[in-house]
Amino acid sequence: MTGGQRLTLTVLLGAQFMVAVDFSILTVALPIIGDSLGFSLADLQWITTAFALASAGFMLLFSRIGDRIGRRRIFLAGMALLTVGSLVGGLADSPAVLLAARVAQGLATAAVMPAALALLTTSFPEGPLRNKAISFNGALLSLGFAAGALMGGVLADLLSWRWNFFVNVPFGLLILICAPMVLRQSRAEHAKRLDLPGAVTVTAGLLALIYGLTGAQHNGWTSVPTLVSLALAVVLLAGFILIELRAPEPLAPLRVLSRKTVKWGNLAGLLTLSMESGLSFLLTIYMQQVLGLSVLATGLAFTLLGIGVFLGGVIAPKIIGRIGTRAALLLGLVVQAVATGALLAIGEQVSVGMTVLLVGSAIGGVGHVWAVVAYTITATSALPDSEQGLATALTSMTQQIGFTLGVPVLSAVAVAWMAHLGDVTSVETILGGVRFAIFVDAAVVLIGAGLLATFLRSTDLTPEPTSENS
Repeated sequence: MTGGQRLTLTVLLGAQFMVAVDFSILTVALPIIGDSLGFSLADLQWITTAFALASAGFMLLFSRIGDRIGRRRIFLAGMALLTVGSLVGGLADSPAVLLAARVAQGLATAAVMPAALALLTTSFPEGPLRNKAISFNGALLSLGFAAGALMGGVLADLLSWRWNFFVNVPFGLLILICAPMVLRQSRAEHAKRLDLPGAVTVTAGLLALIYGLTGAQHNGWTSVPTLVSLALAVVLLAGFILIELRAPEPLAPLRVLSRKTVKWGNLAGLLTLSMESGLSFLLTIYMQQVLGLSVLATGLAFTLLGIGVFLGGVIAPKIIGRIGTRAALLLGLVVQAVATGALLAIGEQVSVGMTVLLVGSAIGGVGHVWAVVAYTITATSALPDSEQGLATALTSMTQQIGFTLGVPVLSAVAVAWMAHLGDVTSVETILGGVRFAIFVDAAVVLIGAGLLATFLRSTDLTPEPTSENS
């Protein structure tokens, strides 16, 4: 890489790491925040839900706006909003102010993530350099999500939960100072008019989908709010597809959405991210409710996972260069599935359980990042720069939905199995529920690898002959 490319990569990776940390940094501190600001126990989930709704719901819309006005411009606007939202959140003195700050952080994430990834893919030519850049990006995204829980616990325990917000401010200001000097402008060559009906429909559909998924964790999958939200999401997203078929300048051209690389790449991302985020939740329940570890000890236990994630990102370009993107994607999913399956050996004894957990989660983290990097390359490859905004928005949206989907799905699996076993409060029953959910996790990832091996070919990654590629 040239010196300019290294600076570009540093700025973009710093921003991506910030938004990934924000997704999980408040998880451990939620009870403390609730006591401090007067949240009821039932309303605590809105601190997470408000962020998830805004980030995933507006991502596709903001990416297309970035194509029109410039990706660097919307990246800077998103970073400014993230910095201000973090400052307001740290100073919040009521639930309403805190939730407004979380919405601002979510909207900022919806602007920053696809813009940063599009700036990255258009700053590096398709091939080894881009693969290396995407590898670091994937590693820091997964590391940020894992590190968020650790940082949140340490900051809340040693300083105050407010520092979970304040920590963003100096880094946000630094990125805002450096970004205009190192990032070049990037936009679609032929910016299209904004497809307003499509934008409204897909944004409302995604909001309904995320609301339904997050609500399922608290209300149950068969509750009326959950079923109504998910049904509304299906109707709106189906309506979006119909609108795109007829729109003269569609928000998301279906020829891009129907490409095997985009379709199967994002499916792989959804599987690996949802199952890994759900696994983190299961391991947290295991450490605290079965082994009786403290919140701080639980956060520190994810350190080895973070190391595995980072090492996986460093090794990923070499793996992809040696065996190819498709093979690396399959290998990453298989390693993640096998390492997750090994966690079935956890038990009530602390020494044995923590040894299995630390080693298994670290190895699984390596495979997980291989899969994340390979799916990102797959879902953004063989496309011209004019479509990178859409492709990167889809991969970023997949990340947000995956992070959101895993916890309610695997927690529902665990709770259902505990109810089947009997006394849901006993340690043995909780351990049984966690183990069964871990088994389902590993099986889903392994089945996904089988589907990809069957339907995604290496030739699908070859760029189409277009005037832009030529």
